[in-house]
Amino acid sequence: MPHQHDAHCGHESTDHDHDHDSSDLGPKDNLFSQIDRDNVVALNASGSGSTVIKPWHERLDEAKSIESDADDQMIIRIPFTSSVKLRSLLLKTGPTDQTPSKVVLFSNEESFDFEDIADKTPTQEFVVAQGRDVGEYSLRTAKFSNVSSISLFFPQSQGADTTQIYYVGFLGHWTERKSSAPVTVYETQANLADHEKIQGTDGGLSSPQV
Repeated sequence: MPHQHDAHCGHESTDHDHDHDSSDLGPKDNLFSQIDRDNVVALNASGSGSTVIKPWHERLDEAKSIESDADDQMIIRIPFTSSVKLRSLLLKTGPTDQTPSKVVLFSNEESFDFEDIADKTPTQEFVVAQGRDVGEYSLRTAKFSNVSSISLFFPQSQGADTTQIYYVGFLGHWTERKSSAPVTVYETQANLADHEKIQGTDGGLSSPQV
């Protein structure tokens, strides 16, 4: 069960020479600047996925959010501009019954939608707690050590007809990608946008909760 609190306190800085601290960030290892915001994709969502990728000082802002559309399922796929090692997921969701029941994470899945999600193996998942603060969910860094994209699946709400997300963020370390890295890794994301408003499938995942 994750602990629920504002994630501004008690975080170590990165152990490399890049200086990430700025007025837009809280902890030095906030990865907002490493997210490819133009290519964030939200499936079965009422708005753009980039809406919830906010700078640190806007993390509590409830004026901007995305809400699931056809039902209470939602997928958000987030690419990074560098190679990242994730330490924590940050979420602000809800309110109340619009809070997702859990969040399921899939690392480096280049093709990902509701039709093939049952065939994918989750990297990690969490029960999501209700609350108005930003919740921090500690990740198994060994499983998120060389991440180019992360997909978040919200399978259902905690009782409402829709799921609402206000903020998604990450804490971790990052390194520059080698020049020989593939440059076509995000091309499939444009195709995912064509599948907005897809009716999600029923049924849960069999993997254990963390």
